[in-house]
Amino acid sequence: MKLHLLSLPKMPGNNEELAELKPIGRNVERYSRMLKEVEEIALLAEEYGFTAFGTTEHHFHTEGREALPSPLLLYVKIAQQTKDLIFMPTSLVMPARDPLRTAEDVALFDQMFPGRLKFSVARGYQKRWIQTLMQDDNAFSSFKPEEKEADQRNREIFNEYLDVMIKAWTEEAFNYDGEHYQVPFPASGIGGWAGWELTRDFGAEGEVDEDGVLHKIGVIPAPATQPHPEMFVPFSGSPQTLIDTAKRGFGVLLLESKPDKFLEQCRKYQQTMADAGKQVGLGEKIAAVRLITLGDSFEEAMEVATRTSGWDFYDYFAKFGFAELFRNDEDDPNEFVKFRDARHCAERMFEAGHLICGTTGEVNEQISELQKCYADGDLEWLSWEFYQQGNIPLDEQKRQMKMFAEDVWPNFRD
Repeated sequence: MKLHLLSLPKMPGNNEELAELKPIGRNVERYSRMLKEVEEIALLAEEYGFTAFGTTEHHFHTEGREALPSPLLLYVKIAQQTKDLIFMPTSLVMPARDPLRTAEDVALFDQMFPGRLKFSVARGYQKRWIQTLMQDDNAFSSFKPEEKEADQRNREIFNEYLDVMIKAWTEEAFNYDGEHYQVPFPASGIGGWAGWELTRDFGAEGEVDEDGVLHKIGVIPAPATQPHPEMFVPFSGSPQTLIDTAKRGFGVLLLESKPDKFLEQCRKYQQTMADAGKQVGLGEKIAAVRLITLGDSFEEAMEVATRTSGWDFYDYFAKFGFAELFRNDEDDPNEFVKFRDARHCAERMFEAGHLICGTTGEVNEQISELQKCYADGDLEWLSWEFYQQGNIPLDEQKRQMKMFAEDVWPNFRD
């Protein structure tokens, strides 16, 4: 099994400090401290032989949560200090990005550090920055019935941008006439460019005609990894997402955690891939996204979970609907899942299987069942959402990683 350590960069500080230093996201000293923590975690991941390291991408979070707007820029610094660590941002939010600029950035990183980049692409749910960066107030991801139109438009843009990005990597020059993006612009061609003769003589075939009109665009550089770095898509239950992902041959970051539903979705992905003409084993190309906390006792590990992921979900992520993964019969069906406190949240995450928690022996047992996909599968990836960063002191973060690296990871490492 491969291990992906996923940091959600958070600026250290309790709520009292956040109030005193507001907006903490603009605090230079605290931001530098956060970057240093994330960097040290990544370097430790290399030392322990973890497969990959990644972060989320978010923008304008003045409150200090998920406060990294440019993952690839940070990875360049870390890649220069490491040899084997793969970088796997989760995720690059395509509708809020220019697909050609993203294709260039990814290919350039892959040229500088060949084979050391995998990544996932997502549609984007946070309206504050999706709308601002897109300059569009009706194209965000949502599962609310009243926002169906925005969700559908977001999916259309996402798929078009993916088409453009993949063409940019795999074709010497191409054109694209979509509803939301054109290459070149306008798709009918670009006239009046003074350098057309140079392009005719030395550029890609078909870029320019004999009248000097550009009809295709060639993106440089091409990625070192052919046809392009491996890609994943987060999946929590949308049938269309699974179909689209399988058709493209992308891997899946699977957020479902209840054992019966997790196995069902693994089998559904396997069958959908087969329907698309691609044969994979049960668990192949799947990354199970999980929270992990360890301790000398179960209670100690649960206390760490309460202070980290339990707190963040209770205080923040549940507001966006992420706690729906932990829904049970006691929850109001007419509103998002809510928790009494951070401990209640951590306990519910453990009951749902999303939190792997306990002594190293207990964690080994829980991961063993997950690795089998609760059947006879062979899970390819475990994605550890590292909520320890920003919530507990760096020494405690390192202790969590050390316990896992010494007493758990050797039992599952490929």
